[in-house]
Order: sequence, then C-alpha cells, then structure tokens
Amino acid sequence: MAELPLEGITVVSLEQAVAAPFATRQLADLGARVIKIERDTGDFARGYDDKVSGMSSYFVWLNRGKESIVLDLKSEDGLNVLKKLVSQADILVQNLAPGAVERLGLGPDDALALNPRLIHASISGYGRGGSHEQKKAYDLLIQCEAGLLSVTGTPDSPAKVGVSIADICAGMYAYSGILTSLLQRAGTGRGDVLEVSMLEALGEWMSQPYFYAEYGGAPPARSGAQHASIAPYGPFPAADGTVFLGIQNEREWATFCADVLEQPGLAQDPRFTSNTLRVENRSALHDAINTALSQQSTAALISRLDAASIANAQLRNMRDFSAHPQLSERNRWRDVESPVGPVRSLIPPVTSREGAFRMGPVPALGEHTEKIRAELENGGILRVPTLARPAASRR
Repeated sequence: MAELPLEGITVVSLEQAVAAPFATRQLADLGARVIKIERDTGDFARGYDDKVSGMSSYFVWLNRGKESIVLDLKSEDGLNVLKKLVSQADILVQNLAPGAVERLGLGPDDALALNPRLIHASISGYGRGGSHEQKKAYDLLIQCEAGLLSVTGTPDSPAKVGVSIADICAGMYAYSGILTSLLQRAGTGRGDVLEVSMLEALGEWMSQPYFYAEYGGAPPARSGAQHASIAPYGPFPAADGTVFLGIQNEREWATFCADVLEQPGLAQDPRFTSNTLRVENRSALHDAINTALSQQSTAALISRLDAASIANAQLRNMRDFSAHPQLSERNRWRDVESPVGPVRSLIPPVTSREGAFRMGPVPALGEHTEKIRAELENGGILRVPTLARPAASRR
C-alpha cells in the first residue's frame, strides 16, 4: 500500500468559513493530521445550511478527515492548550479577523519563537498593511473588488460566480504554498511565514482580463454564457435542450459549417470569415446557427459535433453531474463517514501512482477534545498512522 504523502505532518488550524478549511482539507486528504480549533458554537460554516441530512453542505465539503477540539481561547486554559499544540505542530493555518492571531500571542514572530520549524500560514481578505487591512472580506465582496463581476454576467447585469471562487483560490494558494514550504524546510530545517490575500489570489486569476483592458483600451464585455472574444462559443438551443460548443480556429469553423450545420458556404460568408468578424456580427451568426440546430435533438447534435471533433458539452444541472457517466466509469466516488451517516463524495482530483489519499470522517463539534487533551497530558500529540485507501464506491 502506498504511503500517504503527508503522513506524520501535524496541522493546527484556527479556521472558519471556506478559505482556510479548503486548504487544510487538501492536507488532510494527503494524510496530514489536521486539528481544527473550534469555539463552543463551532465553525460558523456548520450553520450555513442543513441540506446534508441536517449538516451543512459547506462543512461536509470542507472538513472531512479533520479532528475537532473545542477551546475557549479567552481562558488561560484554552490558550495554554492551543500554544502546546502549536509548539508541537508542523503547520499553523489561520484565517481569523486581522490582528486576532497576534492578540492570542501566536502572530508569526511569536509562533516561530515558540516553534522555529513551524510553517505559519495566514489567509486574509486584503493582506497586512494598506488601507484595506481591517476591512471585512467575504467571497462576493472580493469578487467585486477584483473586478470579476465586471466581466461576468449579461450586458445588462453583472453576476457573481456560483461557487465561492475567491475563497477557493485563496485556499488553493495557501495549500500549494504550504507544500512548497515543507519542501524548503526539508533542506533548511527552518519554518516559514506565508500570507495569502483573497484579493491578490483572485487578482492573479483576473490577469487575462486585466491585460486585455490595460493594454487594449477597453475591458472585455459581459457576454452571459457566451465567450466575450471568441465566436461561436457558448450555448445553442437544440430541439430538447441546450448544447454548448466552441470553435477555436478557421479550420474548425469550416468543418462546423460543412459537417454540423450542413451549410459549407456559410464559412465563406464575408461576415464570418474570421473570429474578429464573427464576434462583431455575433447576432447574425447566432441566427444562422440557431436556424440550423434548433430542430436537432441534443443527443443527435452532440453525436454530430463529436464526429466532427468540435468541442461541446451538455448543460448539466447538479443531478446530471452526480450521474455523469465519466465519473462513475473512472470510479471517482467514495463514501465519507459523518455524524449523519455516509456521504457520497468525489475523491481528490489529483491521484498518484506512488502516493495514496485518505478521506476521513467529517467530525462532530468537539468530537476529539478529550482525546487530544489526553495526548498533551501524556507527553505530546501523536502523529497520524498510515491509513489505507478508502473503500470502493457504492456506485
């Protein structure tokens, strides 16, 4: 059985909501022991909804494989337990309000003085310093500040991305930064201090529209589900549904006209002979395509597009995604234990020939408080033992 890549690594996380829990869940999947510090009311993401048999869909998604310990960090006892944990940990992750970790006496300098090998990772909305340091930051608000809403939606109305994209990208940069620091520490023996700002993380993902606007003189237009600068690229109605397709070059455009639309002469229409012209004449282009496609069934249209090697996709809802044949054919589902019973979950998207992964249970609030306290009283926190791969999917 392959070894878990992060076996023996201990993470202490002062985390809440999405960004930090997303980072630490990736570490838990790779075998790290993640000790989640919660207040007596718990991570407030536990109460975001109750859709998973009474549990929050956010919490189930973000917290498998972790241990939950409840500590009152305003008490001397709770703070002492936290500092003992940090003194023995490899990694401290936190996304508390700006200045809160310093008030606990575990800011970067104090924490590394306590544990010189510690990797201290902080996620915040806007980063240390600057006029926005103390400003509250939630996912939608960062989408606004990074300009994402200015390029997402219809010409008449901006729209937020349907998932917590600012939190997710900040969590992913924290995760990759922590892995880099672990590699660095293996050579230097020293810990590290990492900072990830949600604004800067999402800003990196906004670099293409930034360059487009900064040097092109105008921002990309909001274009709904259509691509702002490529045509045809987006949704088109079939007789019984919607199919998305994308044309990437003039060869594909000619093939699409001949083999899918069965109108080879359309490729030579002077309004459509280049991508720039097709974008400029998008309305007329779509009229021509819709007339040709609207009588075809979704299945027939996808079959014809596949035969012509034209990229395409069905517009799936969550039920369709859950039943996606590719995911079941590749055995990508596993059951994860939780306080409300097994929860069908996707396995980590990066699988390794050499390394295993672990999908541990979702913890109840404070489930591991007594166990972890007992470990500390008996000399120190234990390292996670090697765990086998999870059981096969029920599907």
